[in-house]
Amino acid sequence: MKIICLANNFREHALEINHEVPDKPVFFLKPDTALLRNNNAFFLPDFSDEIHHEVELVFKISRLGKSIERKYAHRYYETIGLGIDFTARDIQRECKKAGRPWEISKAFDGSAAVSNVFINKNQFHDLNNIKFRLDINGNTVQKGCSCNMIFKIDEVIEYVSRFITLKTGDFIFMGTPPGVGKVKIGDRLQAYIEDNLLLDFLIK
Repeated sequence: MKIICLANNFREHALEINHEVPDKPVFFLKPDTALLRNNNAFFLPDFSDEIHHEVELVFKISRLGKSIERKYAHRYYETIGLGIDFTARDIQRECKKAGRPWEISKAFDGSAAVSNVFINKNQFHDLNNIKFRLDINGNTVQKGCSCNMIFKIDEVIEYVSRFITLKTGDFIFMGTPPGVGKVKIGDRLQAYIEDNLLLDFLIK
């Protein structure tokens, strides 16, 4: 199982963290040890003072595929959930400044919270108009819509599968909308697709 994450797939988010808006999909990987399930608490690591939340739509791959043409990409996913891509923003900045890879800021243990519930794609009227949000302590901090993604899921599957074989059970995190920010001990994170609560857990 792989966790494939899109970077800067929302223009407004790229601008808010001073990243370039990409002209083709940019992705990175998280290991399976990054997976956080069952609404288990996320424990703040001791190596960062600035862990940010990034709520994202997550597509689950449903069949094996390599070099998938875009017109067939819809055959490779059936369900959609939510995830939180936790990011050590202070470490990411240090790595970027030094010109080093920044997986250390993204791939640490527990950094990929994923909902247990995934919704069948056929329940959505339009996959390009899925609304989602993140509330912290009852206040909405991020709101997104798949309509604002620079690269849609079929295009992402086509691009990623040129380089990496996709396998059943892989997750694709589709990037975060603007509004990212620091989490702290005691925060309660609740993430929704439309009005469906899919994630609900604490920061410890």
